[in-house]
Amino acid sequence: MPEGAPPVELQVSDITVGEGQEAQPGRTVHVHYVGVAYSTGAEFDASWNRGAPLSFPLGAGHVIPGWDRGVLGMRVGGRRRLVIPPDLAYGEQGVGGVIEPNETLVFVVDLVDLS
Repeated sequence: MPEGAPPVELQVSDITVGEGQEAQPGRTVHVHYVGVAYSTGAEFDASWNRGAPLSFPLGAGHVIPGWDRGVLGMRVGGRRRLVIPPDLAYGEQGVGGVIEPNETLVFVVDLVDLS
């Protein structure tokens, strides 16, 4: 987990750089991920727990802005850490008892495939 005050801008860090195709706007990405709250380190969601990746069209606004920006440029087989400030996540509203208002989110994302 990161330490100190949460960042005010999106932080993108490659853990593993993939060698497959590059995620570009308009492509459908298939990702596995785990998400935790920056303030507590508590896990709030993980596709691994459901046994199926999340699929979405990149850049189409189907996910929070931090995901559209953070997954852009990943390569299949890559793993990336995203630290997403509230204004690129769920902001002041949070997500009903799961994500607190104004929470910074940390995701580790694996790009499994593109279509």
